[in-house]
Amino acid sequence: MIRAVTRTEKQINMSHRKTPDRSRGNEGWCRRLETGMASTQTHRPSGDPASIMPTPVASIPAKCGLGVFTLVLFNLLSTGDCHIRAGHGPHMDVHPPTLPPPLPPQLDPTHSTDVTALADKTAILNCRVHNIANNTVSWIRHRDIHLLTVGKYTYTSDQRFRALHEDDSDDWVLKINYVQTRDTGMYECQISTTPPLSHFIRLSVVKPYTHILGGPDMYINKGSTINLTCVVEFSPEPPDFIYWNHNNKIISYDSTRGGVTVIIEKGDVTTSSLLIQKAQAYDSGRYNCNPSNAAPANVTVHVLNEHPAAMQHGGQGTYTSSSVRNILTLLALLVGVHTLLQ
Repeated sequence: MIRAVTRTEKQINMSHRKTPDRSRGNEGWCRRLETGMASTQTHRPSGDPASIMPTPVASIPAKCGLGVFTLVLFNLLSTGDCHIRAGHGPHMDVHPPTLPPPLPPQLDPTHSTDVTALADKTAILNCRVHNIANNTVSWIRHRDIHLLTVGKYTYTSDQRFRALHEDDSDDWVLKINYVQTRDTGMYECQISTTPPLSHFIRLSVVKPYTHILGGPDMYINKGSTINLTCVVEFSPEPPDFIYWNHNNKIISYDSTRGGVTVIIEKGDVTTSSLLIQKAQAYDSGRYNCNPSNAAPANVTVHVLNEHPAAMQHGGQGTYTSSSVRNILTLLALLVGVHTLLQ
């Protein structure tokens, strides 16, 4: 009985020696796997892309458990590039998206044109720039290479100049108050790119010229029609109105005198014609033409009761019939003398 028990114990002891502990065996195998991976990464050349590639997931036995799988997955992600394979197809590298470069600044010449301004008025020079980004726009006067503005700031002691710009606008404006003829010239709109981008605008400052045809004196027969024509030239825009004065009094077109008409034609050259029918002696005097955007002009009208031998109409001489006959007789005499001499 004792010998049987002893034999049974020996059999149990032998079976424990032959059957390995699964948990201890798995732990040892996994340690060997990690050691092999580390040695593989250490002995491969650093220039070889495969030197940073760990053991494929497919070659890890299932007995390593979840811990080894997590370790291998972490090793895959730590290599820097994520390689995605679908079956036997080619692999694809996943990189962050690349944004396109910003568009460069662009000038709009259709809204940045030359300017003609009226003296003593306001001149507006506009420079339209698209895609300005972080760049700035400056205005430079080429007459003396003087920096006038940078962005919204003015860099000149001349208080007539001012920079204007709204945050949501592409327009960069140079405003000149009480512009003078000396301000005529070239102005540069410059963008602070590398190299700088420039656009040139010419400013022309003009003074309108007003005159009355036939002045400064006109002689009119009594009972005829007075025709005064006022001309306004070199104006950037037609005058809003033109009114006439007679001896410092505004002429009323609906007065009891009647027969007074004014005809205005606006354009690059504006004209205003004053017509007074059946002129009388009291219509004589000084007439002024007053445009809204130019200096006035004047003429003196003389209404005569008699027709003189040489009366001026519109600044030109008028000869009587007796004077014409005398001239023709003199010409015939000269032709006869010339014929005799030949």
